[in-house]
Amino acid sequence: MKKVAILGRPNVGKSSLFNRLARERDAITSDISGTTRDIKKRIVTISGDREFEILDTGGIDRSSELFAKVADFSLRAAKEADIILYMVDGKTLPDNEDRELFYQLQSLHKPLALIVNKIDNDKEEEKYWEFLEFGADAVFPMSVSHNRYFNNFYQWLEQYIPPSTQSAPLELTGEVDPFADDLNENFEDINESEEEFDNKISVAIIGRVNTGKSSLLNALLKQERSVVSDVAGTTIDPIDEMIEHNGYEITFIDTAGIRRRSKIVGIEKFALTRTTEMLEKANIVLLVIDATVGVTELDERVAGLIEKHSLACLIVLNKWDIREEKSYEEATQDIRDELKFLHYAPLITISAKTGMRVHKILDHITAIFERYKQRIPTSKLNDVLRSAINRHHVPSYNGASVKIKFATQYETKPPKIALICNRPDGLHFSYKRYLANYIRSQFDFEGVPLVIEARKRGERMED
Repeated sequence: MKKVAILGRPNVGKSSLFNRLARERDAITSDISGTTRDIKKRIVTISGDREFEILDTGGIDRSSELFAKVADFSLRAAKEADIILYMVDGKTLPDNEDRELFYQLQSLHKPLALIVNKIDNDKEEEKYWEFLEFGADAVFPMSVSHNRYFNNFYQWLEQYIPPSTQSAPLELTGEVDPFADDLNENFEDINESEEEFDNKISVAIIGRVNTGKSSLLNALLKQERSVVSDVAGTTIDPIDEMIEHNGYEITFIDTAGIRRRSKIVGIEKFALTRTTEMLEKANIVLLVIDATVGVTELDERVAGLIEKHSLACLIVLNKWDIREEKSYEEATQDIRDELKFLHYAPLITISAKTGMRVHKILDHITAIFERYKQRIPTSKLNDVLRSAINRHHVPSYNGASVKIKFATQYETKPPKIALICNRPDGLHFSYKRYLANYIRSQFDFEGVPLVIEARKRGERMED
């Protein structure tokens, strides 16, 4: 698949073009110079059947150490790309730095277009002629914000993007509804449907600012994919990268660091919203905690997002190499005491900076994912349920007996179990928690949340 990289100096509209091509507001845009810092990637389609990967890069500016790193990332993306789009601000006069950068890209001998953005009306179009002195083979005036003058640009791009030779497969979706009114005692459940091969894992790396999330992503990928800086809040846009490990396709999402709500300002508000959106698409979360600080109140709030979205979780205690004198047992106990609602999550101590134990995270991820999508045979589940009830009978509700007729798993990722009762509202939450813990003791659910719902026969389950 062809790769198309968008390059240019800060605040010329690169992320706006990325969003326009992707047909969604994916990259965060603002008037603040340097909003985009890492490389964002998306698969997009034009002309119905021409598919390619678009890369949104950070503005090329070497005015500070942080921005110099961003510039290096952008130029590296240009070398990896098949097609390069260099964007300039059409409301300004040609700049010597733009000329030098454009000539540098010409030396790569790849299809290269000069895009003169912010030509918002016919009167401003004459400004575009000033940029012909760059000597570009393809120059396109356009207004990304007003969606003007795109036709010629698309025609040029189509020369280098071949049409797809394969038609997209028809996707059939269907869910077994264990609460349909016409089901009999032989309850249909998820185990009666054929299990599809599933090896694609989406992993969100989450935590408060400056815990080392981007360093961890780079260590996992064994390359500098995310900009790392001592400046808190360096990552703004969530970025993602896929690697293969033992037959699994693992896509990592490095999310923006989360601050206290009172300290969230400007574009970081967009970053927080985007982080929440990414969690809705994730299967597993790596919760990164700074071992030199321990669990803070904000860490608890971040962890609360994991519980809210019922995600599988691995707690990653980073900076273990520079922690103060604290034993593993003490550190682990502190985390368990503070994050009781993530009792199911295993914990690993690492150093993203030195690479200590980072390689073990991949094996943890694949093992947790298998448990996250596991199906419990209905007969075994009900054997365990009977054993649990025999140990501790179901408490009555306002003097009336509560009977659990049977249990069935109706969903995976995360595993969800329905308890069919005569009085669902009468099943106390503490008893459901007891059943969840008992089921965990009989089946391997390490790292995985277990959702248990009490329902009447025929009652539909709401997500």
